[in-house]
Amino acid sequence: MACQMKKIAYIIGEKGKKGIHMKEQTENKMGTMPVGKLLITMSVPMMLSMMVQALYNVVDSVFVSRIEEDALTAVSMAFPMQTLMMALGIGMGVGVNALLSKSLGEKDYDLVNKSATNGIFLAILSYVAFLIIGLTLVKPFYRLQTDSENIYNYGVTYLTICCVMSFGIYMQIIFERLLQSTGKTIYNMITQGTGAIINIILDPILIFGLLGAPRMGIAGAAAATVFGQIVAAAMAIILNLKKNPEVSISFRGFRPDGRIIGRIYQVGLPSIIMQSIGSLMTFAMNRILGGFSSTAVAVFGVYFKLQSFIFMPVFGLNNGMVPIVAYNYGARNRIRMIRTMRYATIFAVAIMSVGTAIFEIFPRQLFALFNASEHMLGMGEPALRIIALHFPIAAVCIIMGSVFQSLGNGIYSMINSIMRQIVVLLPAAYLLSLTGNVNNVWWSFPIAELMSLIVTVFFMIKINKDIISQVPEGIA
Repeated sequence: MACQMKKIAYIIGEKGKKGIHMKEQTENKMGTMPVGKLLITMSVPMMLSMMVQALYNVVDSVFVSRIEEDALTAVSMAFPMQTLMMALGIGMGVGVNALLSKSLGEKDYDLVNKSATNGIFLAILSYVAFLIIGLTLVKPFYRLQTDSENIYNYGVTYLTICCVMSFGIYMQIIFERLLQSTGKTIYNMITQGTGAIINIILDPILIFGLLGAPRMGIAGAAAATVFGQIVAAAMAIILNLKKNPEVSISFRGFRPDGRIIGRIYQVGLPSIIMQSIGSLMTFAMNRILGGFSSTAVAVFGVYFKLQSFIFMPVFGLNNGMVPIVAYNYGARNRIRMIRTMRYATIFAVAIMSVGTAIFEIFPRQLFALFNASEHMLGMGEPALRIIALHFPIAAVCIIMGSVFQSLGNGIYSMINSIMRQIVVLLPAAYLLSLTGNVNNVWWSFPIAELMSLIVTVFFMIKINKDIISQVPEGIA
């Protein structure tokens, strides 16, 4: 009996030293399942949910375009602010994802739980920031972009609702990232898909006043968006509490941990800056295109909605890849890291190549979805055909950029994004706009992506030498 008691005490002591939960932990599938099957298992649910998200983005604009073209232009002009909103959430989520998955690989369960609670705290702070922005900065934001009172009124109504009610999207992002970090991406598909479907259903009902609902116009589009986000957030919270035992969430005695927050933003801040740069790029492109006509701005907005059908599956693939690479980096298994990167790159290029073919063959049909006039069709067809040329190149850059982040070197992705969008794309777009032909402006996208590929390859060679090659080979 005494021998047994000593053995139990020893086991408890050893677990305490390692910060392991008292309950027995089994090996996570990210360290054991065959890589190809694992990547598909984790990515497909994310890809499907993001495809539904892309569908919602398109359907949202399709219904708004039925109000009038000015309403579509107003929603297009809201995109930079919405991108900034997402940047705060997704960047923070990337940092939590990488830190939590790496901690799982290292079996440091105390850090897993602290990463989760500090991430939720940061999500709340992000909402407070956009609540203030929604109440104070939306009107001057639109005044900078348009002299049209009609577009201004549409835009202020739409964007104010999206900002003030943004708590749903921030809670959705952080709790979905917690599920994703432990490999439970099937639940992300459920939450994102449900939120998007609710949005799609409510859009026509609230915009046009169907089924006895009040006719809210563009305010209905915003209301449908935030309601779908709130429902998705509630589902993500419930699923974490019920289905994610690897993460224990408790705020009893909680205090923000500066060290953990610093590690989250060490990875996440470059992502925030990258997406914020995307917001700046979109805003500047709207100003450049506005010099031609408001229709040119609407064309640019429609392009962004349509390209989400192509890019969202790759981002879903990305989200499945990041925790696998981070986990096996923490577990010191180079073979599984490299195989994951290789499969992800092949899949991404294949998806983007299909996207290029669709944009090249069916541009007129795609724009017809948005009730486009002949003037808009004439401007939109060459726009899609020119911009789509860079999709396969972008696939490689997206995957490699996320590899940098999953290995704690998000600064490389940030530098690349700055060079692509600020140093190359915007100056090229401005110079090409001086020709007086709006079609020439679209060539700035392929030009910028070629430069991005060169920088990505350079950084990949460096990170392979400094980090990946230093990881023990491990086993497949």
